[in-house]
Amino acid sequence: MPETPVRRVVITGLGAVSPVGIGVSSFADAVRAGRVGIGPVHSFDATPFPSRKAAEVADFEPAAVLRNLDPDRWGRSALLAAAASRLAVEDSGIDSGTLSAGRAGSIMGTTSGESAVAQSLGGQWVTQGLKGLEPGLVGQLPAGQIAGAVNAELGLDGDAQTIPTACSASNYALGYAFDMVRSGEADLMLAGGADSVNRLTHAGFYALGAMAKDLPQPFDAGRSGIVTGEGGAALLLEPLDHALARGARIYAEVLGYAANCDAEHMVHPDATSIAACIRAAHRDAGVTPEQIDYICAHGTGTPTNDSTEIRAVRQVFGDRLPPISSIKSMLGHTMGAASGFGAIACCTALEQDFLPPTANLVETDPELGPGVDCVPGRGRDARVDIVQNHGFAFGGNNVITILGRYS
Repeated sequence: MPETPVRRVVITGLGAVSPVGIGVSSFADAVRAGRVGIGPVHSFDATPFPSRKAAEVADFEPAAVLRNLDPDRWGRSALLAAAASRLAVEDSGIDSGTLSAGRAGSIMGTTSGESAVAQSLGGQWVTQGLKGLEPGLVGQLPAGQIAGAVNAELGLDGDAQTIPTACSASNYALGYAFDMVRSGEADLMLAGGADSVNRLTHAGFYALGAMAKDLPQPFDAGRSGIVTGEGGAALLLEPLDHALARGARIYAEVLGYAANCDAEHMVHPDATSIAACIRAAHRDAGVTPEQIDYICAHGTGTPTNDSTEIRAVRQVFGDRLPPISSIKSMLGHTMGAASGFGAIACCTALEQDFLPPTANLVETDPELGPGVDCVPGRGRDARVDIVQNHGFAFGGNNVITILGRYS
């Protein structure tokens, strides 16, 4: 049998439920302005911790966005994912009937699944015992509910997969969805991720010594760690010919991606493995290092992550480093949604011709070496045609996605 031709895949819809804004316009405006969405924790009692800040979506009202889901029946992470996906579909301008009637589904990434639900159940177990667990909350707990909520909200009957590869999960989801659409296995896919601020994640990073003293300062000489965050990020992928036929706005073309896992260390990233992943992504996308105009860094703000990331980039790019910035300086570390928000930032950079900034940057760490342009403070006007989006996770899970201006 003849082989199915590989299809070009484009991104036509963006949905953001983030600490700096809900909806892609609000998100893009905030990122461009370098607005920081971090403040005192409200979702749990943080007084026992020295670090009491987080990046929460304070104004999220699920019922204001969702049409089909009953918010009382779903966990917060699922609602964040479903709301972001609803916004991406609306942003794309695609007819909802066309979407639900087609071969469409969702791939969502996460770090902690329904962590806020688990936090509530843990409290019930401690105070009331196993028999005191609320059945409705137990039903919300499985991480698979995150992608399930997207399909239920949008009436999709294709794949509904939740990828739990932590802080690189949204890039995994984007790459998986890209493969499904370019191979013809699916015609329309939502990809992204979601996580919720919660005590367990906050305590875990504090125990690791990875929490920032105040605000996250990626690449800064005085950086001290992360601030936990939350949100839902979603991107709608479709074949290029389908997008052109319906007159869709095209934010970006997905050029390629690569994933690897060095399994070298549970929490310490490996520069050689990251560099190998970057080279593999370039090969898949058919680009060279000289063609990359901007890198949306993983950029957590921990001393080890940032220095390792720059060292890996130097292995591939040599002395010519593209501008590289971290939106975690504004959003905090949104865990499984992080590289999804990175992809959205890349798409808006391509559409609006600007470089997303690194906020809170006072002095670029001189130990990172010469030529590191972190776009400090505010976004910078610039023509970008090909961008590189990083996602790294504990255990050495690395994913790089490459997006380009459609032409």
